Amino acid sequence: MHDLVVRGGAIADGTGGPLREGDVAIDDGVISAVGDVAAKGRQEIDASDRVVTPGFVDVHTHYDGQVTWDPLLTPSIWHGVSTVVMGNCGVGFAPAQPDRHDWLIGLMEGVEDVPGVSLREAIRWDWVSFPEYLDALDRLPLSLDVAAQVPHGAVRAYVMGERGAANEPATADDIQAMAAEVRAGVAAGAVGLSVNRLEMHRAVDGREVPGTFASDDELFALASALRDGDPSGEAVFSIIFPSAAGSDGAAHAEEIDRVASISREFGIRVTFPFGASSDGSDRWRTSLARIEDANALGARLVPQVGCRRQGLLCGLRTRHPFAGRPSYREIRKEPITTQARLMSDPELKQRILGEESDPRMGFLLELMVGQPDGVFRFADADNYEPSVAASLGAEMERSGRDAAEIIYDWTIGGNGDDLVMFVLGGYPGSLDSSLELMSRPDTVLGLGDGGAHVSVICDAGYPTHVLSHWVRDRDGDRLSLESAIEILTRKPARLFGMHDRGVLAPGMRADVNVLDPDQIAARNVEVVRDLPGGAKRIIQRADGYQATVVAGEVVLRDGEDTGRRPGRAVRRRHRAA
Repeated sequence: MHDLVVRGGAIADGTGGPLREGDVAIDDGVISAVGDVAAKGRQEIDASDRVVTPGFVDVHTHYDGQVTWDPLLTPSIWHGVSTVVMGNCGVGFAPAQPDRHDWLIGLMEGVEDVPGVSLREAIRWDWVSFPEYLDALDRLPLSLDVAAQVPHGAVRAYVMGERGAANEPATADDIQAMAAEVRAGVAAGAVGLSVNRLEMHRAVDGREVPGTFASDDELFALASALRDGDPSGEAVFSIIFPSAAGSDGAAHAEEIDRVASISREFGIRVTFPFGASSDGSDRWRTSLARIEDANALGARLVPQVGCRRQGLLCGLRTRHPFAGRPSYREIRKEPITTQARLMSDPELKQRILGEESDPRMGFLLELMVGQPDGVFRFADADNYEPSVAASLGAEMERSGRDAAEIIYDWTIGGNGDDLVMFVLGGYPGSLDSSLELMSRPDTVLGLGDGGAHVSVICDAGYPTHVLSHWVRDRDGDRLSLESAIEILTRKPARLFGMHDRGVLAPGMRADVNVLDPDQIAARNVEVVRDLPGGAKRIIQRADGYQATVVAGEVVLRDGEDTGRRPGRAVRRRHRAA
């Protein structure tokens, strides 16, 4: 008798191969058989008319703080995710000198918009070094697996103190000490090193992430330490730098050349966010060709791409562009419905529209007005590829009204419940380029930012978006279900060398989803105050997931927590080079 049998489903095994009818048997947290399983299970899941997949792997999250208080890591688990990778963008909470705790919180709060009040209230700080952080993760009751990268920003501040926080040049001794921390972290099981090179990433004190301006000597020494900690070359060098879609193509090309040299010299994979230009230019294709050329010469560069554009969900319930106006500030403590009613008064409306905003908060309206083709009413839960005819720019042309007035009216719509989506960087009119990038064999899907930017963004539900929009609902070109499952499972698992998951096959970790492809859909976003200290965030649940299994235990059934906690900290098992 097996521990668990998932019976009679259409198996999408994660390899991209065709669906096949069969059963999945699980014993001791491992898949023991796939196909025709005669023996019964102590527990069985009827998967008739359902699709059975591996658990999804999300390689770009910021749950480094949330993991200490939320065993489910919501919203990711609601969308079939069974493994997350944390410590991205060079920020995290280990290593951590005891006198740097508040500073590390300020770094995460500034860069990733995680409420500092929640971090201060909930993090227990029962670690100093990165290996001790992994030990602390091991002690947590978790419903899913967490893998962590060593964050360069934390390492620099740990070794150099205030000099590191101020981005002063590192001495040879500093570099040697930082390399030792990275080597120890990777040897203890970290799945990679993350580095930030994006100047817009700043702590709450306004300073850039430590390491943003690091010298080549520093970066190459850390890459060497990464390889020393994992001689197999599977620990990943993860980095974020100016986009190919941005205006400074020369800076982007320089970064590509730098990481290509790092990859070739140390034989390691390098991954970084990558997206298409929103202005219709081909700069991103030029950059993609540069990456292809580097890989042809021996580099192992893996662009990390999204399935949609990142959009801020702005409104009275979240954040909005009129929050800094003096007349609004007089009513900001009223209930949302009362705010909307008061703001609909023509006199107050004209007063708010005519006022100057607090300089710290006025930039949002400027950005929206400057990119009117990227501003939309967020009409439904999956409205991430809207028609250009629904944009702010189109409404301005139809009505002849001022952009700020239209945004104002959209903001107070639905008694204050409505949201306005501002697509960062602009919207090219369709997501054809996202489909092209997702479908490439040399890219990996990610960039959901789970746990980050929680007051205005909720992209962690991207697996559901892939299965609903890209597989089933989109007009025009789409993904096959089999390809989509591979994109969500095997490809991201392989990027970080997690060879024990991502495929339904005997001997693999028993992380499994049972889902209804006809019913899978994201629910409407909710704004809740469920973070420690009462801080608010945007969440989004999903329908269509009958069961999510982690290490052979059902952790969610029909979207509800079963109370099982089989998750663990994923530690790299170093294989021979």
